[in-house]
Parts: sequence; C-alpha cells; structure tokens
Amino acid sequence: MSLAAALRSAPLDTLENRILLSHALQLTRIQLITQSERALNGDEVLQLTTLFERRLRGEPIAYIVGEREFFGLPLQVTPAVLIPRPETELLVELALDRLPPGGWGLDMGTGSGAIAVAIAHTRTDVTMTALDISEDALMVARTNAQRHCTSVHFLQSNWYDALGTDMRHALDLIAANPPYIVAGDTHLSQGDLRFEPVGALTDHADGLSALRIITDGAKAFLKPHGWLLMEHSYDQAETVRELLTAQGFTEVQSWNDLAGIARVSGGRRA
Repeated sequence: MSLAAALRSAPLDTLENRILLSHALQLTRIQLITQSERALNGDEVLQLTTLFERRLRGEPIAYIVGEREFFGLPLQVTPAVLIPRPETELLVELALDRLPPGGWGLDMGTGSGAIAVAIAHTRTDVTMTALDISEDALMVARTNAQRHCTSVHFLQSNWYDALGTDMRHALDLIAANPPYIVAGDTHLSQGDLRFEPVGALTDHADGLSALRIITDGAKAFLKPHGWLLMEHSYDQAETVRELLTAQGFTEVQSWNDLAGIARVSGGRRA
C-alpha cells in the first residue's frame, strides 16, 4: 500500500488522517505530498491501524500524538492534563495586557502549563509561578517550560495552601482556568471530555466552588490594583462577577471569546 492509498482509505476526515499519518511516519505535511507513492511496510500499516482504531474509539487526537498547539506553541499533553483549548488563549491575551513590566504572575491549576508558558514565552520580563495539585500534571508542565526555554517556577499546591509569605500582597496578576463544569453534566460523558482528567473538569459540585476559593483568597496575594482573571463556563459570567464584586474587586467585567461567549471574568484589587 502506498502512502497516498493509505490516506484515501483512512477512516477519518482528511485533517485527522493527515495528522495521524504524519505522527506515525514522522513526516511533515509537505513530505506526505512529495512521498505520496512511498510504499508502507507491514509495521507501518499495523501502527496506522492501531492509531485509527484509537481515534475511532473516541480518544482525542492530542492524546494520541501527545501534543497540542496553544498560543502558537506546540505543547506536550498526556491524559494527566486537560487538552489546551483555543478559547483559553483569551485568558493569556488579557493577562499579557495587564501584567506590568517586570511583573509577577500566578497561574492557578496550571495543568499542561499552557497559560504560564505562553505568558513567560511572550513576556520574558515577567516572573511566572504556576501551581497544580497534581504532580503528574506538573511533570508535563515542567517539560513544556523547558521545551520553550521559559523560566516558570512550579509549585505543588491545593490552590493557595502552599504559597509562601513572600507572595502575600506581591502578585500583579492571578490567572486561573479552574474546574467549572457542574457535577453530573452530560458533557462529561461525551467527546474528548470522557478521556480527560475529571478533577480538572468538574468540582464535583455546582461548578463554582473552585472559582469561589480563588476569588476569596486572591486579595491576600495580589498587590493593590493587581488583577484576578478567571475562565469559566458559558453561563457563569454574571455569577462570577457577583463573586468578584462581593470581595471588593473593582473594574469587574467579562470578556467574550471568538465565539461571542463570555468566557473570562475578572477585576482589580481595590
């Protein structure tokens, strides 16, 4: 079987077929074209068959190939971390705009390190700290920071629990993409979410408990006028703004993602 024949007979859509072929054969998109008549050996056909079967069972492409691009950076992903999503790039853009020169930012629940690495890679003048309760997630995040030569300090912590006194009233910005899906939501048993770490998706409650914890504790670590920015579900913006207002934050607002959905809310410490 030739490479071209394998592409024609592959069971997925054209883009996913190309991604898996490129991954299995270690070929670029251009090489898939220029080597279209290359004959595949038995081992390669078996490997491709296995990859296609995994995808047909619903396993996310990102976990199969072990990588996903975020903010222009290829990042390692494993089943220990959420797959970075394009809508989270809004959180990065907002953070970049609000971090002062030489500022200090904190990424809470970093997972793959996507937010912290993207900020540190774009703004080499800032100091970034990132935390997660999962050591497996932190291993992935450290790998991504090293891959892109970014200086990020990683810390294993259950939200604010392990933060030192040196960080009190010292941060210019806190960014977080916490678990915000309501327990029992049907989406948790559908699509890619079936394969992602459930503890990073849902708080096993009303979807707001992590957002409350982050909001309630932020003032102890933010400088005056420091920003708190949080990603949340499509229907949580108003509630999150109320949480921020109740804690005395000013300039409280929400920002829409490219789909027009209020995806990030935040405010400044008074």
